Amino acid sequence: MTKPAIRVLVVEDDPVAADAHVLYVNRVPGFETTATAHTAAEARRALDRTPVDLILLDLNLPDGHGLALARTLRAAGHRADVIAVTSARDLAVVREGVSLGVVQYVLKPFTFATLRDRLTRYAEFRAAAGEATGQDEVDRALATLRAPAPAALPKGLSGPTLERVTRTLQDAAPDGLTAAATADTTGLSRITARRYLEHLVTTGRAARSPQYGHVGRPELIYRWLAGA
Repeated sequence: MTKPAIRVLVVEDDPVAADAHVLYVNRVPGFETTATAHTAAEARRALDRTPVDLILLDLNLPDGHGLALARTLRAAGHRADVIAVTSARDLAVVREGVSLGVVQYVLKPFTFATLRDRLTRYAEFRAAAGEATGQDEVDRALATLRAPAPAALPKGLSGPTLERVTRTLQDAAPDGLTAAATADTTGLSRITARRYLEHLVTTGRAARSPQYGHVGRPELIYRWLAGA
């Protein structure tokens, strides 16, 4: 017997981002988006019409903070779990969210692979049933919600700089950028920018192709791979 899909409400004030999140959610087996809301008020109305299992919740809404919405929903008896989506990195907000049913945080901008990993882990956690035989089993159940430690970067590369280059390349999609253009935008040297771009190619998040039409050797264009 096929398990029912995990029902998701996407709450995101940016319509373009909301459409992308809906697309991402629906691409993950076992999940389906039941409604989309662009404000806290719309989210409350959507939940009153159709209960859901999980809320993909933007924390910066035009009519209030996402955690304030989560608090209101808890007070009204809504028990859906929450995956918070935010560009904020305030750990105090993270701590507050734990008490309101926030089971995961996803930092913007994120890729499909990142959200797929979080949703898959949530589904595994949700599927755990029965009585634990001991502490180890409880620990394993809770560990499914935690993302694995990120792979170590090659020597000389830093996480913050990689994120800056990644955002720059994402913003340039679908046209892409040369290493020189990336360097100008990020403030890096051309050689350093190329190292980060090549790392993105190596890890499957970007592709490179030659751009012809110039005198001499063709320039390499780096493009972010959609869905990476």
